[in-house]
Amino acid sequence: MAVPPVPQARTAVPVRAVRVPLLVDVVIGLLTLVALPLALVAIPNTISVVAALLPPGMSQVEMIRAHGLALPAMLVTVPLAAVAVRRFRAAPILVAGLTLLALADVAGGYTDTVTLVGVLRVLHGIGAGMLVPATLVAVAERPRHRVLLPIWAGALAASLLSAQALALWAIRDVSSWQVTLQPYPLLTGVALALAAAYLVLWMISGDGGTRAEGKILPAGRPTSAERGRLALAIVPAAAIAVLGVGITFDWPPRLVVIAAAVVVVAMLALAALGTFEGLGGRTLAFVNVAVGLVVLPTAAQMTYIELGGPLGGPGLKGLWMPFLVAAVIALVAAVLAGRTPETFAARMTVLGLAAVVAGLAAIRLLVPAPSGTPLVVPFVLLAAGSAVALVGAFRTAGLGSAMLGLSLCFPAVLAGFLLGTGIQVNRLQDAAATAQGDGNALVDGFIDALHIWALVGGFVVVGVIVLASVLTRRAAAASVNGEVVIPAPTPSPEEDDNIPRGAGPAD
Repeated sequence: MAVPPVPQARTAVPVRAVRVPLLVDVVIGLLTLVALPLALVAIPNTISVVAALLPPGMSQVEMIRAHGLALPAMLVTVPLAAVAVRRFRAAPILVAGLTLLALADVAGGYTDTVTLVGVLRVLHGIGAGMLVPATLVAVAERPRHRVLLPIWAGALAASLLSAQALALWAIRDVSSWQVTLQPYPLLTGVALALAAAYLVLWMISGDGGTRAEGKILPAGRPTSAERGRLALAIVPAAAIAVLGVGITFDWPPRLVVIAAAVVVVAMLALAALGTFEGLGGRTLAFVNVAVGLVVLPTAAQMTYIELGGPLGGPGLKGLWMPFLVAAVIALVAAVLAGRTPETFAARMTVLGLAAVVAGLAAIRLLVPAPSGTPLVVPFVLLAAGSAVALVGAFRTAGLGSAMLGLSLCFPAVLAGFLLGTGIQVNRLQDAAATAQGDGNALVDGFIDALHIWALVGGFVVVGVIVLASVLTRRAAAASVNGEVVIPAPTPSPEEDDNIPRGAGPAD
């Protein structure tokens, strides 16, 4: 008598192989949408807006200097966190970064000295600097990174555009200046809960890597070439951080502008070396410099001009709809760019940067605006263009190149602030010299400074497009002629075992 075969249980494999990874992807997507705005909202220095609420005897200048330490701390942290997240994985770094933000938020409600404000803002900067590369690695190592990576790029572009407005929105109609140190504590708690859930799911899934074609692809440690480029990226980051602090000590504005311009040139030179994973890494580094340099510094100036006052702008209540529309369109555009054929990735990058240039040109035509409706045009062009350019560049580069690009993006943000501030100070000094009591001359000076900065930023982005195209064509021509374009580094045996294959954004 034949014994019927015992049916095999089939429930354990689908739960582990399908449900858990899918849930991890959902959690990572939500965490990206929450954590990136939190990281970017730590950048703006808004203490001067609530200066009237400061205690008597507390120096406003010292408070502004202490409050401004977040961005210098952040841009120095990013390259260090980029190495750490490749070595220790994304989940623990995300939890650590959000824990720092949460602790700084809690302590912010009890601080009463300039020194403690400086310490907490440094913690904000370090936590934010850990979140940006950690979220990128978290999405890049998932099997659905072709969906998650565009979401990450769209969230970053939207956060760069709206960071200043979000920071100001948190302190509207407040009665305590400490709110500047804890702008969105509830959102920080939500992000920390999502990060904890991601950590648990990451541990349950048992791999912490990407599952593709039936095997685990480890994220791997950074190669020696990647570590070398990230170490070099710390140099311009530290230089621009010193300038960012030094400008609060009344350094001459023209000197700061010249020094910031030199640092930007140095970052572009370093971006040209970002070919250790292929020529796409160079383009990605150029895109990060361009996006960081113009988007947040330009949006911050626009936000201040449109707050109302003598310019009669729509104020924050009139700006939320243009920002929301721009954020949604940026996410949609990024997802669509991620679904285009691989052969169109380079074109997407150029089209995205061209849209950024168009957005900067629209500023000269539409800003200032009495209502928020016309501002939809420059906001959408800046956010969507940046998101599309980032997605196109990520698809032609590896994960190590992406870390280098991020390490250049945030020094470029501070460089943009310094260049824009220098232009603004010089223009206002000229306006004050010729105003002769005319208040409208100073108002016109603010507007002229924004228009000049938009013009300068537009030329810089065009220069980046041309530079990237020329270098790419030369490299392609040299490759066709049989020349050695990039000497491929020979990894050590242990490095070769840890190099990710297929886990990068380009796969």
